[in-house]
Amino acid sequence: MQYRRIVLFVIVFLLLCGGIANRSQLAKNETGAPGASAAPSPSPSPRTREELPQDSDEVVKVETNLTNIFFTAADKNKRFISNLKAEDIRVLEDGQPQQIFTFQTNIDLPLSIAILIDTSASEERTLPDEKEAARAFLENLMRPNKDEAAVVSFTGETTLEQGFTGNVERLRRAIDRVEFIPPSGYIGGGVVVNGTPPISGTNQSLAGSTAIWDAIWATSEELISSSAENTRRAIILLTDGEDTSSRMKIHEAVERAQKADALIYAIGIGDRYSFNVDEGALRKITEKTGGRAYFPRHERDLRDAFAQIQKDLREQYLVAYSPSNKARDGSYRKIEIQLVNPALRDQNLKLNYRSGYFAKTTAAEPATRKRTLDH
Repeated sequence: MQYRRIVLFVIVFLLLCGGIANRSQLAKNETGAPGASAAPSPSPSPRTREELPQDSDEVVKVETNLTNIFFTAADKNKRFISNLKAEDIRVLEDGQPQQIFTFQTNIDLPLSIAILIDTSASEERTLPDEKEAARAFLENLMRPNKDEAAVVSFTGETTLEQGFTGNVERLRRAIDRVEFIPPSGYIGGGVVVNGTPPISGTNQSLAGSTAIWDAIWATSEELISSSAENTRRAIILLTDGEDTSSRMKIHEAVERAQKADALIYAIGIGDRYSFNVDEGALRKITEKTGGRAYFPRHERDLRDAFAQIQKDLREQYLVAYSPSNKARDGSYRKIEIQLVNPALRDQNLKLNYRSGYFAKTTAAEPATRKRTLDH
């Protein structure tokens, strides 16, 4: 009996020693042996930017080296050509052929549109028609929870009537607020007579002038650059093109729009009886940014111009390439898209695209907004 008790005591002792040894080994595994790496954490690893779904709230701006070029193709009758393929074109940057990574047709990207309305004396007679056409344009263009637009008016100074919103009713009210404010002594037809000096000489002087390039520069710098991410950006400019008071030069306005990746569409309109329409200036700023210029003579022409712009924004090609010049030096790079398909070349198609872009720099990019659905 005494012997059995001794044997039982030995067995219990051995079991206790084994349990202590196992716990000691487990502690070593958890803390890691000297010089060994720690065991993986049981918490999930953070996803990389590329792994994030595009509809996730965690979507962030991904830094890429691709250059995106939107372009349209039209025949001599201005009909859109929608059957181009990647092998039909060649892309040159500063004269050097580039390898195309992406070629897509009919890109259905969300739109960020800024409408700039000249309210100087030259627009006095045509402003009501311009406002009506602009309202109809937005009502037809805007898609709920997808597109956004802003309204800007300008004379010698620029006024934000409505910031970016997807709410058509707010845009409609903003356009309704746009009106011609005559300078002191104005009697109509662009004629100003000397009379009682204005209370604010500076403001009245600005009201009687036109600063188109300042308006484009300010809109590109302060409005377009902060529009929602991953949208097609465009400025719709309604003016006669006669700039009288800008501090910025036309090339500075064009460069700022290019840096904001914004197309400029110009509708050259005004009181042709008392003022001129500078078609040359308006063609220059639109061709440099990949847009177009229209010069309506009648109300129907005005509506047709807006309809053409809407079609232009919807029926585009996207070509993306990684520039062979990898320098992030902020330099200007000239772009050329050539047709290499002989059959298409014989059709004398017109390709419309921006003439170049500014390379990225190592400095931080301007902040952009994530798209929100409730505006």
